[in-house]
Amino acid sequence: MFKRVFQVVFWLLLPMAIAALSFSSPAYALTDEQKLFNEVWRLVDRSYVDETFNHQNWWLVRQKALSKPFANREEAYEAISRMLKSLDDPFTRFLKPDQYQNLQVTTSGELTGVGLQIAIEAQTGILTVIAPIAGSPAEAAGIQPFDRIVAIDGNSTQQMTLEEAADRMRGPAGTRVTLLVERGEQGANPVEVVRDRITLNPVYADVRSVSAGEKSLPVGYIRLSQFNAYATPELTQAINKLETQGAKAYILDLRNNPGGLLQAGIEIARLWLDNGTIVYVVNRQGIFDSFDATGTALTQAPLVVLVNHGTASSSEILAGALHDNHRAILVGEKTFGKGLIQSLFDLSDGSGLAVTIAKYETPDHQDINKLGIQPDREVVSQTPILPTQIATDADPQYQAAIELLTQGSLLADAA
Repeated sequence: MFKRVFQVVFWLLLPMAIAALSFSSPAYALTDEQKLFNEVWRLVDRSYVDETFNHQNWWLVRQKALSKPFANREEAYEAISRMLKSLDDPFTRFLKPDQYQNLQVTTSGELTGVGLQIAIEAQTGILTVIAPIAGSPAEAAGIQPFDRIVAIDGNSTQQMTLEEAADRMRGPAGTRVTLLVERGEQGANPVEVVRDRITLNPVYADVRSVSAGEKSLPVGYIRLSQFNAYATPELTQAINKLETQGAKAYILDLRNNPGGLLQAGIEIARLWLDNGTIVYVVNRQGIFDSFDATGTALTQAPLVVLVNHGTASSSEILAGALHDNHRAILVGEKTFGKGLIQSLFDLSDGSGLAVTIAKYETPDHQDINKLGIQPDREVVSQTPILPTQIATDADPQYQAAIELLTQGSLLADAA
């Protein structure tokens, strides 16, 4: 009797269960817009660094969003952006097809616009300048690291994403854009910038003869402005050239370098290191991976690295690797403090997705996110120096590096 009742109840409940499953699962007959949303959700679900997804039910986020079709592609884009904003991570973001193409152009080494590297400050949500690109219209207009961009052509940046802000600052060469800029405790001031084509040649290098007592010391000065696709081959060529020119010591200038490609940072560290760990990468399960030197250093000469508040991301990976492996002395100011790693994903409609997939630690297991790296010798510039004053007698951080290279054991090693 019991078995018969159980069978009747089972067959009565089975259609209800199937109906409930059909209703709750969005896997059936999804529209193209829903499929795109689902594609983004799955990538974040699989790779995002925080397995709590900012302490929310990630499955429920998906279910609510897909409970009804999107009216059009733009509505799907807005839903995706809202979903990602719920993670409270400005570095995990959706890029529309034109924004994704612009990002790829930037990392390839060319762009047209004002030449600013920007970030959304994680704690305040304010659009902040990491650094102007060397030789760019923004640098010529006097915009500095840690300036805050309050508005672009009268449009408040308070709710803008990074890509929306970048889009508004890009444009044809010769056109003008007005940025409302705050600095320190000063009020906001408008700054008009004329857009131009910017070639991101990331390396400048030369040899300087520096007085070291009764002798002269040939010092190779290298300024690296960005970790783009050209950075590693350009820096390799620069070091080899400086070596043939007789450089006996080096200054590597990473000031106002906002980073870029992670792999470029690792490869450039290998140009200076014969052995040792370059960086540890920690995923959301707390599992460590590491990247190490490969015995391919191009020089063993003494090295000083210049850093400041605009030194960020891959620049901090490089500075931390050289410092913790006792390969270089850091001089300048505390770095920016971006210790998160993003991966870019191509989406099916030509758009893109940047996802924070891990955090990194220096070889001494320092987590520098929001903290930065403290230099060995702190030298704070009391007044901003002009672009033409960089690496001259008017540059106190550069002069401190010269003093270190021409004193004591560093000079003996270079002789």
